[in-house]
Amino acid sequence: MGNKFNSIWQKYGTLGILILITVLLGILSPKYFLTPNNLVQVALQSSITILIACGEFFAILIAGIDLSIGSIVALTGMITAKMMAWGYSVPVAILVGGIMTGAILGAINGGLVNATALHPFIVTLGTQAIFRGITLIMSDARPVYGFPLEFKNAIAGWIWNIPIPVIIALAAALILSFVTDMTRLGRNIYALGGNSQAAWFSGINIKLHTLIVFIISGITAGIAGVVMTARLGAAEPLAGVGFETYAIASAIIGGASFFGGKGKILGVVMGGLIIGVINNGLNLLNVATYYQQIVMGALIIGAVTLDRFVSSRK
Repeated sequence: MGNKFNSIWQKYGTLGILILITVLLGILSPKYFLTPNNLVQVALQSSITILIACGEFFAILIAGIDLSIGSIVALTGMITAKMMAWGYSVPVAILVGGIMTGAILGAINGGLVNATALHPFIVTLGTQAIFRGITLIMSDARPVYGFPLEFKNAIAGWIWNIPIPVIIALAAALILSFVTDMTRLGRNIYALGGNSQAAWFSGINIKLHTLIVFIISGITAGIAGVVMTARLGAAEPLAGVGFETYAIASAIIGGASFFGGKGKILGVVMGGLIIGVINNGLNLLNVATYYQQIVMGALIIGAVTLDRFVSSRK
């Protein structure tokens, strides 16, 4: 009976939580929450969370963590904005300032983890401060704005009735889902997270895969930085503060385990939607924003506790 519950929970637990919270908020705010316009806004607001959570998922998948993603969001957004201000075309600014810079910052994280043999918590805690400091120096602690209209239309516009940030987030999730489920790289990453020593004896290059994991995390954060800059119409030096909490919460609620080797991208996407639904619902209910931080912290503790409980029963 216990094993059957564990199996059902692992497959449908996150979806059940999402449905339950959606129904509850629909009852508490019947006039606004379940309207089509508001549901689209929930998806739009969740897009950045889903992007950074998908990258964070890879770090957690190897029993690590990436605390620098909020700072990477800010730094990539700032570099993208500065490049457009310096006269670079929109595609070049997005590719170099957002995606390539995110990959480089992720590679710095992975390289330091490999070189120092320290836990990623320590390394990314340090790079979190370093990347944020670079952002503040570059911007002189001031926002950068005045972008071409092409940039906003390309990244923060709409295709038919679907916001482009939602399309970007879903496309990234689909690509990363394919990587984890259908490629040798994905299988090796799961093996590394499940048992690094066994993975090493199986011939898996642990340092290479650790580097790739953090590059993926950096790229998704870089894309999120571009999306946020386009949505806000400005690159804010303090953008992304606290985003690591939302990313970790989304991944853990979505079924990832801090002990590594467990979880699916689909669950992470639903975890991001749960975060978006809660934030949106609390705003509609006029709940102060600082209470939302309490909810996020409680969700992380509850999700990890439940994961530990289900794992021990299994």
